[in-house]
Amino acid sequence: MSAAAPAGETPSAASAARPPVVWSVACSHSGGGGGPMTVKQTATELSIERAGRGGGAPTTTVYKLDGTESKVMGRGGAETTATAKFDGAKLVITTKAEGGDQVQTWSMEGGNLVIERTTPNGPVKTTYKKAT
Repeated sequence: MSAAAPAGETPSAASAARPPVVWSVACSHSGGGGGPMTVKQTATELSIERAGRGGGAPTTTVYKLDGTESKVMGRGGAETTATAKFDGAKLVITTKAEGGDQVQTWSMEGGNLVIERTTPNGPVKTTYKKAT
C-alpha cells in the first residue's frame, strides 16, 4: 500500500504515476492469522502472496482497486468474490462469506502496515513491519 500520497491526490491516483510498491512484511504483533507475506500495489491492483502452509506452494490473491469484484479463494479453498477500494488513505476490502461479509481495513501507521478485521469474536488488529 502506498504510504502517503502527495497533497491533493488519493493514494490510488498517486500510485498511477509511480512504479509498483512492493513490501515484504512479517507480522510483528499477532492479532491472529498474520504470517509473512509480500504485498505489491500497482495503480489498478493489490496482490498478496503468502507462504504455503506446511511448506506448500505459496498462494496469491489479487484485488482490483476500483471497487469492482475480484474472484478470490475463501476459507477452505472455496471461490468467492471481494471488492477493494480506497476510503481516503485507507483501503477497504470486503469479501463475501456465508456468515456475512468480512471487512478488512488496511492503513499505514508509523511506517507499518496495519490490517483491522471484524470477526465473530470481535475486532482483530494485526501490525506488519516491512522486512529488511
